[in-house]
Amino acid sequence: MDFIDHKIDDYVCRHTSKESELLQKINRETNLEVLQPRMLSGHFQGRVLSMFSKMIKPRRILEIGTYTGYSALCLAEGLTEDGLLFTIDVNEELETRVQGYFDHSDNRMKLKYFVGDAIRIIPSLNEKWDIVFIDADKLNYVNYYNLVFDSVEKGGYIIADNVLWSGKVVDSSKMDKDTELLREYNRMVHEDSRVEEVLLPIRDGLMIARKK
Repeated sequence: MDFIDHKIDDYVCRHTSKESELLQKINRETNLEVLQPRMLSGHFQGRVLSMFSKMIKPRRILEIGTYTGYSALCLAEGLTEDGLLFTIDVNEELETRVQGYFDHSDNRMKLKYFVGDAIRIIPSLNEKWDIVFIDADKLNYVNYYNLVFDSVEKGGYIIADNVLWSGKVVDSSKMDKDTELLREYNRMVHEDSRVEEVLLPIRDGLMIARKK
């Protein structure tokens, strides 16, 4: 997943706004104590998500895939005064950890955390979304996109993470299921006339789709 030179990456991070103390804590503890820490958005991508949110000024955000809560807290930084972020994850083992982090956030009253199957939970939320961030099981990326699309506000955004999949999407020798599904997702968004899109090579790839 190293797409750019480490020196460039270090330089970028040194010239990017710092993480808050809480985000630093989550970053550190996730890398020390949680399986698959590379799933964490991390400093640079986290600041990118925060910047997007502050530019968009969303009232409602849906995040599919909470992990340890880092990206949710970054996205919540741009919420309006009456804004809410709904985040869903299937991993019950991380629930206590994540809720503990959320409880220490200045935005704790704006965070709604659900543990369970996103496919079942999302229709029950009955909200209109300004931002949807997809960062969960690759098997359902297309399903998540189709499930939320009608509930995204005109001019709203669907952002999907990991769409470069460590570069596998451009390697014709990689034919595993996740890689194929991400290729399908990228192709589907690119061909969807209802959106305008840009695929950014940030960390493991962010596909940004704006609903027309």
